[in-house]
Amino acid sequence: MGDGVFLFCARHSRAVALNRHKPCPTCDISGRSVHLVSDDARHLLGQLGERLAAEHLGRRGFEIVERNYRTRWGELDLIAYDGRTLAFCEVKTRHLAGPGVSPLEAIRRRKCARLRKMAGSWLIERKDRPYADVVRLDAIAVTFDPAGRLVGIEHVENAF
Repeated sequence: MGDGVFLFCARHSRAVALNRHKPCPTCDISGRSVHLVSDDARHLLGQLGERLAAEHLGRRGFEIVERNYRTRWGELDLIAYDGRTLAFCEVKTRHLAGPGVSPLEAIRRRKCARLRKMAGSWLIERKDRPYADVVRLDAIAVTFDPAGRLVGIEHVENAF
């Protein structure tokens, strides 16, 4: 498993989910191995995407109020304020998977509901927060090509 390859089999589905799967004699490993990006590389890519998203928001006149706000439902990536609007931003960073494929496609209905809960939790918990006329949930997609060059930043206001 140290080589970054997972072997899938139905008998060990829980172990696969926990990243602790060991090959066994009953596993079918022919042609079904999947190479996965290491957790460290994925984490670094996510951090870079969040930094670029924060810079993008700064160019649009926003100040980052908080980063990586953790709740029991998950984590809000960026919370930004521009003097009138408080934006809770979900950042998705990916390597280009193909033409027309956006990282935003990874945000499903369940994630949207959790983002609303996290934003509500932040609004209740932070008593010293800035006053905002407008509160919205945004999505920001940061896309890189396979060589690691920035392809684009897509910002969808009021995405959820």
